Amino acid sequence: MDYPKTRRAARDAYSEFYFTGKPCKHGHVAPRITKRGQCVECRKAEWVAENERRKPLPKSEASKAAGRRYYEKNRELTILRARISAERNLEAVREAKRNWKQRNKDYTQIDGNARRRRLREATPRWVDAAERARIKTKYEEARRKQKETGVRYVVDHDIPLKGERVCGLHVYENLVVMPFSANARKSNKF
Repeated sequence: MDYPKTRRAARDAYSEFYFTGKPCKHGHVAPRITKRGQCVECRKAEWVAENERRKPLPKSEASKAAGRRYYEKNRELTILRARISAERNLEAVREAKRNWKQRNKDYTQIDGNARRRRLREATPRWVDAAERARIKTKYEEARRKQKETGVRYVVDHDIPLKGERVCGLHVYENLVVMPFSANARKSNKF
């Protein structure tokens, strides 16, 4: 965007910002706020510092009540914004994980080996070929559901293999096909 070159020109043009092209006293080359003459990057840094300072402070009852009133008045919009934000964050997290896995293939392989070892150790000796075929049907069901719905499905252990209080077995009766989101919420809880 073309901003006025001076603060005076910005005031005359009723522009909120102006851009000189010169660095501010902190070295930022960015537009400046006409009212304050301050660089927008410096203002952002101040804003972040002020929010960090206020985080531990208790909110007043009036502030809490105002927040509740706003939420009740704009409930649908607030929920929609939260969903959009969560989806954006989810995609950013997925991208970061993909990049990390590309850069750290050794660790990824170690994690995969550990997971396979846990499955092997959690599979009882009495599990024969017929039982393994039954287990395989659960994984095929998850793939089929994912293909049909477009939602990611996974096979979860109802009693977790590595739970906090109890550890389950890798047997057909302990396997449940569920959406990935539900499995992520459940984590390793029984």
